[in-house]
Amino acid sequence: MPRFHCPDPLATGLELALPPGPARHVQVLRLQPGDALTLFDGRGGEYAARVTHMGRSEVRVAVEAHDPVEREASLQVHLAVGMPANERMDWLVEKAAELGVASIQPLLAERSVLRLAGERAQKKQVHWQGVAIAACEQCGRNRVPEVRAVQPLQAWLAAQQRAGLILSLRAGTQPLAARAQGELTLLSGPEGGLTAAEEDAAVARGWQPVHLGKRVLRAETAPLAALAVLTLGSP
Repeated sequence: MPRFHCPDPLATGLELALPPGPARHVQVLRLQPGDALTLFDGRGGEYAARVTHMGRSEVRVAVEAHDPVEREASLQVHLAVGMPANERMDWLVEKAAELGVASIQPLLAERSVLRLAGERAQKKQVHWQGVAIAACEQCGRNRVPEVRAVQPLQAWLAAQQRAGLILSLRAGTQPLAARAQGELTLLSGPEGGLTAAEEDAAVARGWQPVHLGKRVLRAETAPLAALAVLTLGSP
């Protein structure tokens, strides 16, 4: 059954016009009045709904029963990542949302190929948030991870109140281990990884370096592999 995210609060018995994006999708699917769909607003659970009106520019639906089902991992993982270039960041955001990430913090590191600032950074943030929403519609999540505004790595590190884990290739680093529940932040570098100075700055603030094994994974692959270890094993 088609699933769509509606940013406005939903409630049983409500009738509303779908936002432009979901409305276009309903029209492409050629749904008709009476056809069923599922809606979620990111505030918990999902709602059964039915199309009541199909117009050229407006699609109206009636919201029916609420199902409190949640499909979140018991471990909340906040991913802070040095942005990979081109479409790889889109792919990373999509797959991270599917894997259950709690939030995504794009970072500008010394070796970052993708350099974003100002209006261009804001547009990318909006775009990535849309990618995360679409991934949640597809995979069944009812909580949409926030994609935060791009920040320089050092400024972001300085503002953190609690240390987390860093994906690292340093000798003597401990392997990443699954955790059952709680909350943590995972830091991963861009193409080429974090510089020694950047890692040293994080370690000096209490961050713990961890590794994923003997192979060197790409900048967009490593954080997803780590998310799979941390989230897919939790109930």
